Amino acid sequence: MKRLVLPTCLLLVVGLACVIESGAADVFLEATRPDFQKIPIAVLWFLDDTMPERVGERVAEVLKKDLRRSQIFAVTDDVAKLGIKRDDLNDPRKVLLNQAADNGTTAAVWGKVAQRNADLVLDGYVYDDIKSEGIVGKRYVGAPSVLRLMTHRLADELVYRYTGEQGIARTKIAFVSEQRGSRELYVMDYDGFAPRQVTADGFINLMPRWSPDRRALVFTTYRSRSRQSIETIELATGRRATLVSLAGLNITPAYSPDGASVAFATSQDGNSELYKLDLTTKALMRLTTHSAGDLSPAWSSTGRELAFVSDRGGGPQVYLMNADGSNVRRLTFEGDYNAAPAWSPKGNWIAYVCRTEDRQYKLCLITPDGQKRVQITSGTGVDDSPSWSPDGRHLVFSSTDEEKSHIYMVNSDGTELERLTAGGTHHSSPAWSPN
Repeated sequence: MKRLVLPTCLLLVVGLACVIESGAADVFLEATRPDFQKIPIAVLWFLDDTMPERVGERVAEVLKKDLRRSQIFAVTDDVAKLGIKRDDLNDPRKVLLNQAADNGTTAAVWGKVAQRNADLVLDGYVYDDIKSEGIVGKRYVGAPSVLRLMTHRLADELVYRYTGEQGIARTKIAFVSEQRGSRELYVMDYDGFAPRQVTADGFINLMPRWSPDRRALVFTTYRSRSRQSIETIELATGRRATLVSLAGLNITPAYSPDGASVAFATSQDGNSELYKLDLTTKALMRLTTHSAGDLSPAWSSTGRELAFVSDRGGGPQVYLMNADGSNVRRLTFEGDYNAAPAWSPKGNWIAYVCRTEDRQYKLCLITPDGQKRVQITSGTGVDDSPSWSPDGRHLVFSSTDEEKSHIYMVNSDGTELERLTAGGTHHSSPAWSPN
């Protein structure tokens, strides 16, 4: 009996802020077009005269990083060249901001942070198209603990203003972290800050995936060496429920885009096959029937198709099929090992782990028609478990580079690699949340 055998490293794979908005017409740009030019923007000062510990500087730095990561903006590094002083922001007349325009900057952002009883008030202002008269203001009010979240929200507002798309600064990343011999689920901000432990079972939890409403994770759990199942956990309450507890292994679960079902792999039939669980009726539907091993289902954004991994061609390769299991066809042909597919939110790319000619495990992208393929990571580490950002411009993945397994973010073109986790020895299986 044939079984799909994967390397172990690949198989095991806040308070609320309120916002007060001013009325303003939104401007829409197509940020995905090939000739799109990043918008030059200056992040000026965030005044904090009544605040200790240079709070305004921290807000400005977080905002700059958010805007750079968005890939929409080119953030001006040297504000001094714009000829604007901090005192000018108390009366930001057009003549002052025109100095920025003369230096090639077409938008400017500034603001202030102040204390209001137990809360903080973050006022953000943007002068977009500096040679016009308009200044748009946003106000965010929340506890000091959510100041970073308020800053992320300001960044997302700016992305939406210029693209009509939701920003990603307030998204989350779920991942697995090894803690005192066990592997537990964690959730962190998209930029690696504020990691929070979600499970504390003292054994093994693996392969988290988000529900479409972002309220829950579905994952594989080993409560003991003899019991293994697929469960969900509500992030707000910690409430858990068992979805699948069939004989054998039950692994690689994934919610459908509408949240109505979960696809997964199980070995109850002797080898690994793909099934779909209807979350309302609890009915199981078998999707694959083959003597080879099938696993790692990944939904298309429409929910009409699934990518998955099978060794039915002799080695692990990525296949596609309709959501009912029909129309199975092979997608990858280059290389003898391709696994862990992840379908982009816009449906135009599938990311996966590819083994190169020099036997390195890297990330590749391929179009669903198989006509275009590109390798986007390099180096000597093992890259695994790609997951897309909701805007389709970034990927998060794990890598054993630097002799430890960490979580990294990279642009979808392979640029701007950034490590998100620190400390420990093993951080893996990242999953990027929906917006």
